[in-house]
Amino acid sequence: MKLSLVVPCYNEAENVRPFQDAVISAFDGCGYDYEIIFINDGSKDATHHNLKKLYAEQRCPVKVVSFSRNFGKEAGLYAGLEHASGEYISLIDADLQQRPEIVRDMVKILDEQPEYDVVAAYQDRRGEGKVLSFFKKSFYAIINRISHVEIRADASDFRTFRRSVRDSILEMGEYHRFSKGIFGWVGYDTCFIPYTACKRNAGATKWSFKKLFNYALEGIIGFSTAPLRLATYLGIISAVAAVVYLIVVILEKMIRGIDIPGYATIIVLLLFFGSTQLFCIGIIGEYVGKIFEQSKERPIYIAKETLTYEEDKD
Repeated sequence: MKLSLVVPCYNEAENVRPFQDAVISAFDGCGYDYEIIFINDGSKDATHHNLKKLYAEQRCPVKVVSFSRNFGKEAGLYAGLEHASGEYISLIDADLQQRPEIVRDMVKILDEQPEYDVVAAYQDRRGEGKVLSFFKKSFYAIINRISHVEIRADASDFRTFRRSVRDSILEMGEYHRFSKGIFGWVGYDTCFIPYTACKRNAGATKWSFKKLFNYALEGIIGFSTAPLRLATYLGIISAVAAVVYLIVVILEKMIRGIDIPGYATIIVLLLFFGSTQLFCIGIIGEYVGKIFEQSKERPIYIAKETLTYEEDKD
């Protein structure tokens, strides 16, 4: 098998068939074998039913992995990598904003330029609002400053890579996953190519601002210990400030005879130091929570049903 297309799906009932049609059209006459691996991430609509129909038809080699519930896109990508048989693996969304024709171009680059292990696509033009764009730019500026791995701001999960890269990613069995950081951590030589995202075929995006914020938080905690250092720095600054203020109060009392500040000053200081302590405890709690969940060694996903064309051949 030359190519495996990994396609996470969550409530994409209206998109899975048009996606398959687009793939068949794009790879017509390509001269090599390919497969589509659909990951049904606990969809609530008719996605599972429609995927089973595509599997039954087998217009092209199709695998379907259905989760027992919604585990998230990161778990879907991990499951797809586990079931991929191809020499090359491509990660692509089912909504057709990312076109299969670009995947064919990626494969060509990997074939003709063996020095590259990964071909990643980045959006040359974005249609999102200014507020969301500002927050995204701020996030990448922060994480690239505090993290020990470099994450390209405009690159997405839309990429094609060799099987050796896939094997390296699967070795990272962490429960809380952040794919962009994982690709940066494993390294490998990457070729970045521009693409323009098309209009979504059907349905609405599943990424709300809250989900994007939580995803960004996963990335910061997963690939940087800087927030823990921030808690230490705040503690040092607070301690120094307290000592300086104590010296000032004593000097004013001894030299100028000024009464020691009373109730209002004490309350303000208590609130300041108390809030600083709670903030630091919150940061530590985020890391401890991740450690706690990882220590349980729960599976990244649970597959309720797995349909593979290899079993049918047997």
